[in-house]
Amino acid sequence: MKTTLIIMAAGIGSRFGGGIKQLAKMGPNGEIIMDYSIYDAKEAGFDKVVFIIRKDIEEEFKEVIGNRIQNYMDVEYVFQDINDLPEGFTCPEGRTKPWGTGQAVLCAKSVMDTPYVIINADDYYGKEAFVKLHDFLINHEKMGKEFDMGMAGFILKNTLSENGTVTRGVCKVDDNNLLKEVYETAGIKAEAEKIVCDDPEVEAWAKPESNVSMNMWAGYPDFLDYLEKDFSTFLSNISDNPMKKEYLLPNIVAELLREDRINVKVLETHDKWFGVTYAEDKEYVQNAFKQLIENGVYPEKLWK
Repeated sequence: MKTTLIIMAAGIGSRFGGGIKQLAKMGPNGEIIMDYSIYDAKEAGFDKVVFIIRKDIEEEFKEVIGNRIQNYMDVEYVFQDINDLPEGFTCPEGRTKPWGTGQAVLCAKSVMDTPYVIINADDYYGKEAFVKLHDFLINHEKMGKEFDMGMAGFILKNTLSENGTVTRGVCKVDDNNLLKEVYETAGIKAEAEKIVCDDPEVEAWAKPESNVSMNMWAGYPDFLDYLEKDFSTFLSNISDNPMKKEYLLPNIVAELLREDRINVKVLETHDKWFGVTYAEDKEYVQNAFKQLIENGVYPEKLWK
């Protein structure tokens, strides 16, 4: 069975040389975080990469990473555009904010006919999650609801930054490793083996070992069909905040959970997540990749 990696990269700035965090060089040969994610996905068995980008950065994006990757995997490009809306809808006058991760993934529908995993361009997820999600997709365990999805369940303490607080989707998971709820929570940090955050209710039960969502989802083409219909419903209900309301994957999944229409298998991974949330994180991430190479997790030259 063919499987695809979908990378949400439309948030990358239009000038690559200006300190854009998604394209900061992290490896010894100029590799960026995306290189390592794609390498891990290929190793786990994924056959194709779909890059979701903006049309105005296509040429530069291909120069920085796309042309290199096409030598090792099938590559497709799709373009997220604020004006790419269903028939009957137009972008509210004055809106500049993109529509969010749900619309980003929907942009890939035209080139998707395989199971897939969705990731962010600027996050490092580790090898374990790709293997577990790939196996989940291949096995396709029917779980008794309209939609079946998988989610990488990172350990909260493995996703924190030493340079400030973070926002995470803190999860409640049942005894069958099925997702019950995701609480988008800001201001998270660890203090004396305890999690503190901006939400007192989440703080009351969240632990360093709690699962969090890092926007790494596994799904099937039927979910993209659902997004196509649901996006129109979303657009019909933005009058309360037409300039900023976003169509976000965690919110979409949460609504399907509330409607009892989806099962989401939480596949726990013990790899340490990292990304460049703060400017000070860049050196940490570079050192982390250096250590992974020294430990034999990656070759020094990633693409031979």
